Amino acid sequence: MSRVANPVLPGCYPDPSVCRVGGDYYLVTSTFEYFPGLPVFHSTDLARWEHIGDVVTRADQLDYSRIASSGGLYAPTLRYHDGRYWVVCTLVDPADATRGGNFLMTATDPAGPWSDPVWLDADGIDPSIFFDDDGRVWMHGTRLAREPRWHDQTEVWVREFDPTTMALVGPETVVWNGAMLGVVWAEAPHLYKVDGRYYLLAAEGGTEFHHSVAVARADSVTGPYESNRCNPVLTHRHLGRDSDVVGAGHADLVQAADGSWWAVLLAMRPYGGYHYPLGRETFLVPVTWEDGWPVFAPGEGRVPAEVEVPFAAAAPAGDGGGVVRPEDPRWTSLRGPAAAFATARGDGWTLRPSVETLTDPGTPSFLGLRQQHRDLDLSASLRAPLAAGEEAGLAIRQSERDHVRLALATGPSGEAVVRAVHRRAGAETLLGEARPGAAVGSPLTLDVHARGVDYDLGVTTADGARTVVATADARTLDSVATGGFIGLWLGVYATTPDPASATVVEVDRVEYRPA
Repeated sequence: MSRVANPVLPGCYPDPSVCRVGGDYYLVTSTFEYFPGLPVFHSTDLARWEHIGDVVTRADQLDYSRIASSGGLYAPTLRYHDGRYWVVCTLVDPADATRGGNFLMTATDPAGPWSDPVWLDADGIDPSIFFDDDGRVWMHGTRLAREPRWHDQTEVWVREFDPTTMALVGPETVVWNGAMLGVVWAEAPHLYKVDGRYYLLAAEGGTEFHHSVAVARADSVTGPYESNRCNPVLTHRHLGRDSDVVGAGHADLVQAADGSWWAVLLAMRPYGGYHYPLGRETFLVPVTWEDGWPVFAPGEGRVPAEVEVPFAAAAPAGDGGGVVRPEDPRWTSLRGPAAAFATARGDGWTLRPSVETLTDPGTPSFLGLRQQHRDLDLSASLRAPLAAGEEAGLAIRQSERDHVRLALATGPSGEAVVRAVHRRAGAETLLGEARPGAAVGSPLTLDVHARGVDYDLGVTTADGARTVVATADARTLDSVATGGFIGLWLGVYATTPDPASATVVEVDRVEYRPA
């Protein structure tokens, strides 16, 4: 038996959905505006997960260009049936309700390639799919109630799906408004059949401090559903904002090969006060059944710091830190493929500066990694022969309106100038400036040393002399301070005001090391 540390997927991996195929487990999470979209993970023990592919890998699969941060791909569900893997998900444009919607993609290999989307005639968000043992297939999801009795009341609907025509058929049934009177955002519904009964699992309270997991059951897939008197069956809201884990919810159940039951769910780890720069992460909890109901984290009633998994392998040695090479699947761009501006080269990249900047909801020249540790050192060694008005460097990114840039630019005499700029709610402030005494285009290393909420930003010349440029505060960048749904990304970028610019930025290597 191994003790497995939570979260099992640290960093911004929210809305997990899981399924088992024989002795293998597969998991997918939300990605919002980042590309590739919807990472697929594989595990043999629910504890250690390998990123094996992504659902959205082609620019022509989905168009989420110009969708602002924290829009994009929401809450996928992953299932396996009859030789195929199925993902249903929602594409959301917060500024245009007519764009996007619910869609389905399939694959014979979870690593991909995945099909083009089949758009579903269903409004709302958080779709899920259930394959009954009688051969019928049911879609379900959540939406704002059409006849609400209170603000942000939602309803869960169920409707049959024809897997041959790939279309919803028959009548729709509204089966759930939440376990409690006045509850908001009863969402993330999933259906299961256990011992002949149908179980509906849902999140409630909104995906923040008041988040929770509730369950109901019925003798028919279309209800009526009986609420568990123990609801919510899992929440941390009663523990207060000083709890080490908050916002537990959005769960999905899976039965292991040995017959045991487990749930994956999202939650956040605050630090520096009520802030969670790492975003919503994926956690694992054991589940048992009593009196025909699931019991989450039995005997504890909360997300544990460690989980005993009888069939888990021993944890590998090391922290996984080091050079992050171009083939590493953690690299992401914004709203489109990185091939538009980046070419892999050895341990690093050649970046072509883009006219689009980090303030634009497009596809700027940016390659980023999720921040997965509170304490870390990230560095980028680069050579950037920048023309006037161009910049390249490191970014700590929350959104177009909120980020920090450690920007290398050209001074009036051709010298390198490094500026730390904080963009906060759309307004920019200079945090600090350094002149490392090198000509522009000379090898320089830009770095971020994160220790809790303090980001120490520096530049190092070829002779090893490091200059501290400024310190940024994560508490001004996380979603508690800025809004939205995502954690922080760290990455390299390059911009130019000239569409005809011939500048290239050579990023020789990027290192990510937990401290």
